[in-house]
Amino acid sequence: MTTSLTRALARVRGLLLDADTLVSAVAAGRRRGATPRWRRVELRYVDLKAGRHLQVTAYDATQAHTGNHALGEPARAAVDELLDQPYASWHVETTSQVLQLRVTKKGDPVLHTRTRTEEVPVARTHDRDKRRLLPADDPVLVALGIATPEGRVKPSRQAKYRQVEELVRLLDAALTEAFQRGHLRRPTPDEPLRVADLGCGNAYLTFAAHRFLTQVRGLPVRFTGVDTKQQSRDHNAALAASLGIDAEFVVASIGEVELEPAPEVVLALHACDTATDDALARAVAWQAPLILAAPCCHHDVAAQLRRHPAPAPYSELLRHGILRERLADTLTDAVRAALLREAGYRVDVVEFVESAHTPRNTLLRAVRTGAAADPGASAEYDDLVRTWGITPRLGELISRAPR
Repeated sequence: MTTSLTRALARVRGLLLDADTLVSAVAAGRRRGATPRWRRVELRYVDLKAGRHLQVTAYDATQAHTGNHALGEPARAAVDELLDQPYASWHVETTSQVLQLRVTKKGDPVLHTRTRTEEVPVARTHDRDKRRLLPADDPVLVALGIATPEGRVKPSRQAKYRQVEELVRLLDAALTEAFQRGHLRRPTPDEPLRVADLGCGNAYLTFAAHRFLTQVRGLPVRFTGVDTKQQSRDHNAALAASLGIDAEFVVASIGEVELEPAPEVVLALHACDTATDDALARAVAWQAPLILAAPCCHHDVAAQLRRHPAPAPYSELLRHGILRERLADTLTDAVRAALLREAGYRVDVVEFVESAHTPRNTLLRAVRTGAAADPGASAEYDDLVRTWGITPRLGELISRAPR
């Protein structure tokens, strides 16, 4: 372990052991050539009858394992054991800051910190059911076929349940921050929050997000789902009516759909290949204050990389199909993030729970801040597309040619 990585982990350790300010922490991924004991771990402090404890929830391939550790030596031992594991990333949130530590393939630490403008409250209750944003016995999950009428998630739908739960969790956090910072207006019954799910398919996300935002958060919301299939529209409209959900479903392509008034929150869950670009372009055209997009496959850029020789000295990155595919994934989302930043958005590319349909597990979270275009993003975009000889679909859709 390098000295710099040791110092970075020591900084993480200090935040993890602060029982007064830690909000939550997540460790995930694996370093090159090593595999941690748990696929993912989550940490937070809870107040029990016996006093405050560090709660560690560790996930293996099929289930979660939760343990509570008393303050002092038990908590320190639990934290030290986790820090010894070869996790590729740590994401730590406290009441006053957010820290992200990523370990590169060479074993070097990349550390980013952000100071919060306002302190966030900390939930210390020990209630496992409350930690689930949508409990398994929710009528919406039963109607969607994710859970049984007895309130048990079906074995074949476990991945879908985790996917929906994590997306709703990310949506909840993004909305809270957007409201607090004034990037998104607070809705009223007369003017509900306008949310569009582009490429909604069977509308798992539409229904789950609507249920959470209206029933759990108590927000007035108007949802619109967009898909090209009439069958999906008919199915979703009938289900919405049976559940009493105020949602409209439109048959149209993402790139051509017209919604009036324009949505304020745009969601796109695994829209295939350049359909994600269509969704991002529509959101930018609408000047949507908040965008959450979980990309799917990246065939367009992968095909372009096959047609052009690799720039020196990167030929090895394109020689093997699997490496070229992974590079296409990263390159596509990097230019998307740069274009969104150029359009006045603050962009985060975050880890998203793995899907039953695709191994891609990244999510683009973009908040329109109203700030001027980022010249650094423009330069990065130009350098990327020139270096790799690609023509990104999103760049074409928003008429952005390299300069």
